[in-house]
Order: sequence, then C-alpha cells, then structure tokens
Amino acid sequence: MPPKAVVFDNSGTLIERYRALKNIRNGQICDYVSSIDVVDYDPQRALVVLQTDPAECIINAHSNQTIYQFITRNNIKFDISYSATEIEKESILKAIENDNALVKDIQDTITAVIEKKFNVQICSGSGFIVNIKKAEIEFTITAGGKIFPEVPEVIRELKNRGINIYIASGDRKKSLQELSKFIDIPIENVFSTADSRRKKEIVRKLKRDYKVMMVGNSANDILALKEADIGVLTLQQEDNTPQKVFEAADFVVNNIKEVLDIDF
Repeated sequence: MPPKAVVFDNSGTLIERYRALKNIRNGQICDYVSSIDVVDYDPQRALVVLQTDPAECIINAHSNQTIYQFITRNNIKFDISYSATEIEKESILKAIENDNALVKDIQDTITAVIEKKFNVQICSGSGFIVNIKKAEIEFTITAGGKIFPEVPEVIRELKNRGINIYIASGDRKKSLQELSKFIDIPIENVFSTADSRRKKEIVRKLKRDYKVMMVGNSANDILALKEADIGVLTLQQEDNTPQKVFEAADFVVNNIKEVLDIDF
C-alpha cells in the first residue's frame, strides 16, 4: 500500500481568513467580496502578492508614492497568486508603470485588517488586483488570519497515522513559514504563492510517491482537487463557494476535523 500525503491550502482552509479589499475607483473598502471572484470576473485580471511584511515594511513606507515606485525603488519581490487565465509575471510591472494607485491604498487595507484583530503574518499579506489590458490597479488587498481551533489536533492525528503533510497556497512565503513553525511541519513541505496551475503540478508530482488528498476551499484549488486521488472541499470559512468548486471535490466537509473521518 503506497504512503499517503495530505496537501492543504492555507487561507480559508487551515486559517479563518479576513480580507479587506479597496476599490481604487471609488475608495471604498469592503470585506465581503472574494478576491478570487473579483479576479474571475475579468480574464485580464491577476491577483498579485507582495513578498514583504505588511505590518512592518508596507505600513511604514511613504504613503504618497505609487505602488510601482514602491516596488521598483525597494526591489520588492512579488508573485501572481491567482489569475483565471495564464498571465506572465513579467507583464505586471509594465502594466502598472503609469498607474496612480498609491502605497496608502494598500496601507488602508492593512489598517482595516489589524483593526479586526486578524494576524497579517499567517495569511497572504498585502497586494493588489491589476487589470493587464487596462494597465491599471483596480483593487488593493490585505488578508489576515486566525488558525481554526481544530487544526493543531488534525495535524497531530495525521502525523500519528504516518501521513505526510504539505501546504500549497497562494499566500506569501514568510507567512507560510510562520504557519509551518506553528503546526510543526518541515519548511520543505511548504509551497508558497502557488497559483491554480502550480497547485495542480505539486499534487501531480506528489502522486509519484504518495496517494494524495487535496484539501481546499475555493476556485483556485479546483485543478488540484481534480488532480488529487481524493479532493476535499472545506466550507469552514463560510464563503459563498461557487458550484464549480463543489463539482471538483469528492468530499465536502464543514469543519477541518472531518478530514480525519475520510478513509483514503
């Protein structure tokens, strides 16, 4: 019998996520809209995650510089966390070069998350949604999280059963490193800023050595859910989950602890 592995998404799966999204056009901040749904609405959009600390670096940056200036002057690394269609990373800077969105627009979302007492260190952090065709940043975003209370117990039990644990997430590298320490899994088992196609690739490679279960909660997990031997959709985040995610999963659970009841 082959060894087993469980691959978890992070935001909305291992942690309860709180997201603040600022509409650059009207200045409004909302916390009830899924960034994945916003990106899916227009195939020319991409969700970009900045690989730097929101609570220390971004919040203290000069607020009146453009996001493009902040990235280029400080050599800030970034990655595409999600896009409905294939968008090259190299096109991002060119698209926002003349955009007027400011660092303050990101800082506003960081403040909104911190005020709700969510930790920006264990979630995707901060970034923006850019429209490549329009060459403009349409939204800024910050996400923070709280680990679901059942997660430590689930991880311990899976380890006791000899099951290998991995994380494949669109969240930034440092936030996932913090999470890996908390739940005590090897850092080499963590794949950061993984978009839909990358998650599928990770699951496919793991299937060479393991029987693989994928656990996720949103549209950016669909390809990995389908690729895995068993795909599990968790609804614990209580988002408005699209029907296409249900269709991609073999099992649906309301609490991460129910993963332990699935025989694979």
